[in-house]
Amino acid sequence: MTTQWNPSVVSDELLALTNRLGEPDLDLVILAEGNTSEVIGDDLIAVKASGAYMSSATKDDFVSVTVSEVVDLLEDPAGTQEQLTHVLDAGVQNGVRRRGSIETLVHASVRAFTTARFVAHSHPTPVISLLASVRAEDAFAVAAYSDEVVVIGTPLFVPYAPPGIALGRAFHERLRRHVEDHGSVPPLILLGNHGIVATSETAQGAEAISLMSVKAARVRLGAYSVGGVAGLDPEHVAAYWTREDFSERRDALSGTAQ
Repeated sequence: MTTQWNPSVVSDELLALTNRLGEPDLDLVILAEGNTSEVIGDDLIAVKASGAYMSSATKDDFVSVTVSEVVDLLEDPAGTQEQLTHVLDAGVQNGVRRRGSIETLVHASVRAFTTARFVAHSHPTPVISLLASVRAEDAFAVAAYSDEVVVIGTPLFVPYAPPGIALGRAFHERLRRHVEDHGSVPPLILLGNHGIVATSETAQGAEAISLMSVKAARVRLGAYSVGGVAGLDPEHVAAYWTREDFSERRDALSGTAQ
């Protein structure tokens, strides 16, 4: 059994991020939706267990998963959903079966391409409103305002696939192609008809990306209601990534400022 239940490896930062993103007033998740993870070793992540509410999760509600084992299953054409269920199972602990979230595949896939310490997956209502619409694929293709660019950049869109190994493979392939084309994992990944994935070196950064995605969605919904989005000039957007003041702002918002 490679997936383990060991609450002692779960950091206070990961738990605080999980509880914060689960707050009902933020409308990022409801009930047991969503999950978070943190790198805890060379090939290990701690990820929220299936069925646990983010708002009330404790360190008992996480398991440690071997990234390479999950990625190997994703990349094996013969891999099955049943094998995935077995890989993510940490057994019965204190009378409760502890199994990594079915979306652990997304968390493992991100770590196949980057060392990002934190990943947060949630289902914000305003964002899903766009991702379940006829505008899903191009809704975020053009930036709507400057702070959006600073925090979330240009998101990657992944078309809908059923949760489980099908979504994991679709996500993994899209992310691989993006990294080949652009050289890095984007801060925000959009899952069609599903939700968002925020990646960051810090818990503060993962929270900032998640919250900014909600505002970005609301801005678009408002703009569409009066005719459409008049996006920013791509040349201006590109310049934001080289401006010192914008770089400092990005670091401050992500908690990486020196």
